Amino acid sequence: MLYYLFDYLNSIDFPGAGVFQYLSFRSAMAVIFSLLITTIWGKRVIRFMQVKQIGEEIRDLGLEGQYQKKGTPTMGGVIILFSILIPVLLFADISNVYVILMLVTTVWLGSVGFIDDYIKVFKKDKKGLAGKFKVMGQVGLGLIVGLTLYFNDNVVLLEKHNLDEPVKIENAQGETVVKTFEYKEAKSTLTTIPFVKNNEFDYSQLVSFMGKYSRHAAWIVFVIAVIFIITAVSNGANLTDGLDGLATGTSAIMGVTLGILAYLSGNAIYSDYLNIMYIPNSGELVVFMGAFIGATVGFLWYNSFPAQIFMGDTGSLAIGGIIATFAIVIRKELLIPILAGIFLVESMSVMIQVSYFKHTKRKYGEGKRIFLMTPIHHHFQKKGFAEPKIVTRFWIVGIILAVLTIVTLKTR
Repeated sequence: MLYYLFDYLNSIDFPGAGVFQYLSFRSAMAVIFSLLITTIWGKRVIRFMQVKQIGEEIRDLGLEGQYQKKGTPTMGGVIILFSILIPVLLFADISNVYVILMLVTTVWLGSVGFIDDYIKVFKKDKKGLAGKFKVMGQVGLGLIVGLTLYFNDNVVLLEKHNLDEPVKIENAQGETVVKTFEYKEAKSTLTTIPFVKNNEFDYSQLVSFMGKYSRHAAWIVFVIAVIFIITAVSNGANLTDGLDGLATGTSAIMGVTLGILAYLSGNAIYSDYLNIMYIPNSGELVVFMGAFIGATVGFLWYNSFPAQIFMGDTGSLAIGGIIATFAIVIRKELLIPILAGIFLVESMSVMIQVSYFKHTKRKYGEGKRIFLMTPIHHHFQKKGFAEPKIVTRFWIVGIILAVLTIVTLKTR
């Protein structure tokens, strides 16, 4: 809202109003406001939840320090949601299609998680929202994101096309250079892929057997991929949210990385220099990610060990969905296995454990386990590692993965 106010003031030459034209200023303000909302309002929310006894129900998992967490306020994800939404509405251009998609993602999966937490806390049903309804929510969001990114007229990429004949032009320095290509706006299913020569992959290649119809059918493959990615990452974040500060800290690290990638992809000069795809108008997403970073870091103030509040599914599902959708929007979704490697390992540990248990039970009549407990952070707890040490080491791994993700831009 302030974006439009200052845009008007700038049009009438109001002194200082032009500062809102700078993406860096608005992103910084989003971070600051998000931090303030989280830390100041968060304290009041915790106090309210303590009075209303909106606390965590603890299952007996045989973990050290488990019962000390009983009664800790949960559903703290509402703090994260509002700390993202308010700064974005204030400082971002909310007519931007990419910002709209991120707002829809935040509210959509935040609502799914809230319903799940509400059933657990107020209805006293530990199972929460049935899994099929969660999946329906994730699939529904995937359809919205995928179809919008393919069919909306405001979503385009600038593709490089070689000229039939080289053209001599004068650059900004007054030098004569030879131009061998030009950029054209196009609807495309291109995305970034690491460790290959041209650093790009087209979803239409998956249906190349359809010949000349492959580009027309590519949107179906693209939408299916979007649904899978959003579902997988949001569930991965949900599984990671098992130790104080684990999901919050790792998500903040991913947020910083995605913010950098969005800034580079939305800047014509940097994207050309790094030889990565330029996505017009995507730079506005840096404001959204600034709010996301501020919200997660601010929430960590209360969620770090020993946690004063848990985010619940309200926060974890929304955080995972935000990371997935953001990566898809800036065409970096194939970097998620690296960037969100923590989420991937957490999910894979559960899948491996369950599969191996079922296989051995069917074969030997008695189920066996590979890990002491899953998700894998509980395995390390069972081995006797202190909770803060596990969380800190996961953060360190997350930083390494974040650096590796950025390095892939030039590793081909």
